[in-house]
Amino acid sequence: MSRMPTLFLSHGSPMHALDPGGAGPAWQAIAAALPRPRAIVVASAHWETSLPMLSGGERLATIHDFGGFPAELYRVRYDVPGSPETALRAAALLGEAGWTPAIESLRGIDHGAWVPLRWMYPGRDVPVIQVSVQTPLGPAHHLRLGEALAPLADEGVLIVGSGHVTHNLHDWFRHRGDAQPLAYVETFSAWLADALAANDREALVEYRQRGPGAVRAHPTEEHFLPLLVALGAAGPQAVAKRVHAG
Repeated sequence: MSRMPTLFLSHGSPMHALDPGGAGPAWQAIAAALPRPRAIVVASAHWETSLPMLSGGERLATIHDFGGFPAELYRVRYDVPGSPETALRAAALLGEAGWTPAIESLRGIDHGAWVPLRWMYPGRDVPVIQVSVQTPLGPAHHLRLGEALAPLADEGVLIVGSGHVTHNLHDWFRHRGDAQPLAYVETFSAWLADALAANDREALVEYRQRGPGAVRAHPTEEHFLPLLVALGAAGPQAVAKRVHAG
């Protein structure tokens, strides 16, 4: 079995479930180019806990973890099979790395996971588990978390970090009608792409100090940290490829 790549996906607004724009075809093309995964592990910005947790239910129900959107969006369902055995395997790997993970058997699938997966695997027939982020523990912790999960990629499991390249909701609400992105968005995105292409993990761990406009791009860190999970899981010599820059 060949090693699966890992992915970082900017999942966008929940409305991407109905109108994904340019991201939808890009997500579909990624899935079409990959071997069919045995299971998918998603580190989502929308599950924050104090210690690593994994969803281990037999089936994951759709969580509409947002408010103020059209009724049509709340009718979208992406209920998927879970993979308790993958959750147990992931928990064992995290335990070997020194953490005390827990498995949550009742939690469903949040929109950080189901919005892109709705387009990638519309048949809803690939098992999914989620792993939480521990935002106060910062980037280095999440790089290590991904490194601990890396053996799963050799076992036919697709590891996905789902967050955002930039995530400043205050700016988004103020400027969402603008024709062009704000200057810091483009500057930070370009810096991030260069750091990933160079596999400069030290810079990525220290992104708040090194990345231009990083603190404005991420007033809080939960949407950046899944990138570190995907990077760590990819292996130390991984070569990053950007597949969509919309």
